[in-house]
Amino acid sequence: MPRLLVVHHTPSPALQEMFEAAVSGARTDEITGVEVVVRPALTAAAADVLAAGGYLLGTPANIGYMSGALK
Repeated sequence: MPRLLVVHHTPSPALQEMFEAAVSGARTDEITGVEVVVRPALTAAAADVLAAGGYLLGTPANIGYMSGALK
């Protein structure tokens, strides 16, 4: 089964809400045959990345840069 890895760094309530909406959309009943795996940025490991067939990365942009936690 294909696996979607969702890696997120959500330090604010607004980003948490966007993250929850994205995961809800990925897990909707209309999408079948895809396993959705969610990992916070600071706990995602190389094994998670290697096992996934697709990635969704969520992070704030601070002065045009992604957060250090996601890097």
